Amino acid sequence: MNSLALPVVHPAFQKLKRAGRLLHLAAGGLILVHALSHFNQPHSSPVFLGCLVFMAVDIFILAMAGKNIAADLPLVNLFFRFIEVIFFLGIGITACIHGEWVVGVGHALMSAAYGYLFWCEKRMVTEEFVALHHTGITIPALPESRFFIWSNINHIEAQYDSITIDASGDKSYHFDLRNNLQFEELDQIHEFCRHYLKQ
Repeated sequence: MNSLALPVVHPAFQKLKRAGRLLHLAAGGLILVHALSHFNQPHSSPVFLGCLVFMAVDIFILAMAGKNIAADLPLVNLFFRFIEVIFFLGIGITACIHGEWVVGVGHALMSAAYGYLFWCEKRMVTEEFVALHHTGITIPALPESRFFIWSNINHIEAQYDSITIDASGDKSYHFDLRNNLQFEELDQIHEFCRHYLKQ
């Protein structure tokens, strides 16, 4: 019995992909508000303001052009997400240096939140897989995949278009498959179940 990896549709990954556009719009809006707040400052730099407006407009164009950016343009999505992380972190550090602690900490927290999104979206560049090994089962999850040894698996229900895995602690994971299983793959899953779960 060889290991078997099944490409699946993960509900949490799909939800994050759909939310990518809204999160880019929110970041672009915050960057634009930040630029406008510096517009009437006596020592504001026109180059700095121009860069902020340019960055906000770029993010708006990206969000409006791609309905499902995280799925359709994953590397472009990650690039702009990284820029958002750097922007919010830079504003947070600058505000803290100037003694504006509330603004600084708020922007640092936004940077951390967008950094977490970057981490999760980076995992979505590759397809999600449920993998059956001789040592256990790997299940895709955010922020990291979960691994269950066979003694923590209660039951596996495999069909041609989906798989359901019941783990200890009343945890159940149901995934639709990206491609229908071949007969040999379904038979291999049943062989794993007979060997390790005695079912």
